[in-house]
Amino acid sequence: MSSLEKYKGVIPAFYACYDENGSVSPERVVKFTEYLIEKGVKGVYVNGSSGECIYQSVAERKLIIESVMKAARGKITVINHVACNNTKDSVELARHSEEVGVDAIASIPPIYFHLPEYAIAEYWNTISAAAPNTDFVIYNIPQLAGTALTMSLFREMLKNPRVKAVKNSSMPVQDIQMFKTEGTAARGEFIVFNGPDEQFISGRMIGADGGIGGTYAVMPELFLAADQAFREGRCADALKLQNTIDEIIYAMCACRANLYAVMKEILKGRGMDIGSVRAPLTPVCKADLPQIEKCTKMIDDAISEI
Repeated sequence: MSSLEKYKGVIPAFYACYDENGSVSPERVVKFTEYLIEKGVKGVYVNGSSGECIYQSVAERKLIIESVMKAARGKITVINHVACNNTKDSVELARHSEEVGVDAIASIPPIYFHLPEYAIAEYWNTISAAAPNTDFVIYNIPQLAGTALTMSLFREMLKNPRVKAVKNSSMPVQDIQMFKTEGTAARGEFIVFNGPDEQFISGRMIGADGGIGGTYAVMPELFLAADQAFREGRCADALKLQNTIDEIIYAMCACRANLYAVMKEILKGRGMDIGSVRAPLTPVCKADLPQIEKCTKMIDDAISEI
């Protein structure tokens, strides 16, 4: 079996887990990891956007991945996002990730300052060199990072043998096709993950090997069912599930609270309490509760129809 097979499938982006005081809770991290393993997901993507990484310290991010690995080691694939807005901290997290045994590390480009491509390549390659025995995933999310993964930058990064995948969260679906074609031509096999949850099946259709997404963890059953339908060639079923997923996402986004706060509240109603979100992200308010109840029912109804 290919060494890249472990990346093919549904990989939820892992949510930050806090205690009642807003501190990272190792116990809740372990329980949430076990919850996702029981759902049958392929892996977890830790300390990314859904993990609120930009609002956490290096020490907290180390604690989170250590806690994930306690539950996940040998059971599911673990990708740890290590990017910080300086190379020193990113290198420290990359080195630590390899020490705890993750399958891959990932990184967005540095944000705020618009760096030239050669500087971004140097940043990524320096991070990768700190974990010389670990796969590297480029995270392309230009709408938030402010910098897009261009084909010229991608070709430069393909010179690094540890670069095994792109997590593509740009909105144009054809970006997936371009990265897949170029990566496969250079390596024979290359992984591209679909990023935008609303186009999971579109991404799979055009060449994505699986997906990493922020809403997967609140409704993993639906994404797993959609992925299975796609694999089995049941395109009409896959499209129907995608449309249902999108309706749920739009309904969750109708709340005043931050999307991750909404999803955590839904999980809390299912007995998986992983706390709220960290400021300046907005928590759930009383006015959100009827809409959250509606979203929960939408998810339950959709699962019952699988």
